[in-house]
Amino acid sequence: MLWMHALYSQAQPTPIGYVKTVTGDAWVSNAEERVKAQRGTAILLGSQLQTGPGASMGISFKDNTLMSFGPDTQLTVDEYLYAPAQNELKLSTRLIRGTLNYISGVIEKLSPESVTVKTPSGIIGVRGTQFVVKVEDEQ
Repeated sequence: MLWMHALYSQAQPTPIGYVKTVTGDAWVSNAEERVKAQRGTAILLGSQLQTGPGASMGISFKDNTLMSFGPDTQLTVDEYLYAPAQNELKLSTRLIRGTLNYISGVIEKLSPESVTVKTPSGIIGVRGTQFVVKVEDEQ
C-alpha cells in the first residue's frame, strides 16, 4: 500500500504559488481544469490566470515574487524553477493582455537575468524590484 501512495503523490503537480487576493470574477486554468480563483487556489507550472471585467487578483510564488492583475488580464506561467541550492532559478511568464504589477522575489534578487515577462510586442527583462506593464488589445 505504501508503494501505491508514493506513486499517487508523484503524480500530483507541486504548486509553485497561490492566489492571495481576489475581487470579482477570476480564474486559474491548468491542463485539466478551470477553477474560479479564491484565496488559496494553487498556481501550477503552465497555469493560465485570468480576470474578468472589473476584477483583480493577487498571487504569491514560492520565492515571494508577487504579481497582481487588473481587470481583463490574461497571463500564463511558462517556466518556474526555484532551487537556489542547485542554482536552478527561472521565472518566465507571458502577459497576453491586461495589466500586471510585479514585485520581485528571491529569483530576481539571486539571478536577475532569469526573470522575463513576454508580451505580444516584446520581452521585459526584470532588472529591478517593481514594475507595472499594460498590454492593450490591438484594434
